[in-house]
Amino acid sequence: MSKQSSGKRYSAVALAAPKQRRMDDSMNAPNFVAFPCRNQATMPSNLLVSPNRVQLSFEELKCFEVVDRQFEPWGVRFRNCIAIRPSNPAFPPHSGTTVLMAAPKNGWLEATFPHWVRSLKAFVTSSQRLLLSVYNSDNELLAQIEIPEPNLAGIDSPIPPNKELLIEAPNIYRINFCAFDGQFTVDDLSFEF
Repeated sequence: MSKQSSGKRYSAVALAAPKQRRMDDSMNAPNFVAFPCRNQATMPSNLLVSPNRVQLSFEELKCFEVVDRQFEPWGVRFRNCIAIRPSNPAFPPHSGTTVLMAAPKNGWLEATFPHWVRSLKAFVTSSQRLLLSVYNSDNELLAQIEIPEPNLAGIDSPIPPNKELLIEAPNIYRINFCAFDGQFTVDDLSFEF
């Protein structure tokens, strides 16, 4: 799915099949794994990330912990987000035991990047159709990708749980996951500068 914005064409790629992959060599580069930083007073004022690709590890987050600034030193801040360890087998984690979920409001989760990124990848399981939208710093829609129907574990869906989504566009400042009042989980979120 491609969107037009300001006369420029950007693409969004869902990794459903190998023929749809459009990844450059840097997307295959090793990830820098970023853990949450809990002490705001000791957070560095500048970005700690020197590698191009950062993968967030949610495993050290407490169950039901509100997630907002814990990953700010690594270039991302969240809104309407908690960490959970799913007890419902319909929402299996992609790796480990902890995932992100939209809360306290159902249906949307947002992340912002103070230093723009050019791609991001996440593994998503949703009870409803889900849209992943990316915006620039002027709040212009750059690209969008969707999971067109529920992909819970244990249901008869052609889309497996933990659907790998990849979206690429220059100058991504904000991302929004929206499941239209549904429940969804996000795991193994990574992004590239």
